[in-house]
Amino acid sequence: MSKKILEYNTVSLIEEDLSVEIIDQTLLPGTVSLVRLKTAQEMWDAIYLLKVRGAPAIGVFAAYAIYVLAVDISKKTSDVESFYNEFLKEKEYLNSSRPTAVNLSWALSRMDNVCQNSLMEAVGQDNEVMIGRALSALHDEACTIQKEDIDMCRRIGENGLQFIKDGYGILTHCNAGQLATSKYGTATAPMYLAHERGMNIKVYADETRPLLQGARLTAFELSSAGIDVTLLCDNMSGALMRSGKVNAVFVGCDRVAANGDVANKIGTSVVAVLAKYYGIPFYVCAPSSTIDMNTKTGKDIKIEERPAKEVTELWYKSRMAPEGIGVFNPAFDVTDHSLITAIITENGIFTPEIID
Repeated sequence: MSKKILEYNTVSLIEEDLSVEIIDQTLLPGTVSLVRLKTAQEMWDAIYLLKVRGAPAIGVFAAYAIYVLAVDISKKTSDVESFYNEFLKEKEYLNSSRPTAVNLSWALSRMDNVCQNSLMEAVGQDNEVMIGRALSALHDEACTIQKEDIDMCRRIGENGLQFIKDGYGILTHCNAGQLATSKYGTATAPMYLAHERGMNIKVYADETRPLLQGARLTAFELSSAGIDVTLLCDNMSGALMRSGKVNAVFVGCDRVAANGDVANKIGTSVVAVLAKYYGIPFYVCAPSSTIDMNTKTGKDIKIEERPAKEVTELWYKSRMAPEGIGVFNPAFDVTDHSLITAIITENGIFTPEIID
């Protein structure tokens, strides 16, 4: 590999090719493959199959994707009503790819609002002008969403840095790093800033069964950045905490309910319960775009169910479970706000007491 993984863009708009370029994260860490996507099917598959993943990165990807699809629609029709109807169809199709991460619907809704507003502002002009203005507005909004993501992650890092001291051992679960965002990550942002400023930290990364994001992605990118990182199986976190080596837990999340409950990668709630038992602070790093005030509590969050083969055979040379065995494979679980020490956003720190 000629470049380190952090030197690649997680998501990029390729203007000259009118495509969205991503790192195919299903191939990491062994292969760094940049893939350019142009069709709605390719984009839907990329989200569902986890080629692009992480709530913020999915939001950025969705914004660029719907822009590329809008340009393609404009080549097939010059009628404004037909253009917008097809735009809505593509928006809803992309939105159906994954239900739990709120950034997907958030970004698509934001792009929809921009499209509607630009069309309304151009009423009275000919169709070509109206559609052209909509495409220009969609392009600019998608770029803005990515710029905001970078800024938000940096600010989350700055706000979270106050909870890290020199010599700290930090446990994280899943991948809330740069590969899940445009830069810095969410849960890893304080770690990257601490490392940049010369602090001596040691990060422990859960492997994150069954898709191994902690092993394949978090351990990969942190070690590439020169951070001292140790990989452990998910069911070893309790033993690690008991040893006294963990001073704090930092995780990301895919949706925050209005009461402060959070949905994150499966296994997060287990880590939170253990951290509570051992008296270790548990921090959730979340950009404000993941806060869903329309979802009252964690009970109202729809949890995505993934295919059984991810548990039984995906990472093995031969099947590791009996044929026909039932499999429970939720992609996320909900951590109750009572287990959370603080939610760190780009706008400040929120605690369960403030939320209540």
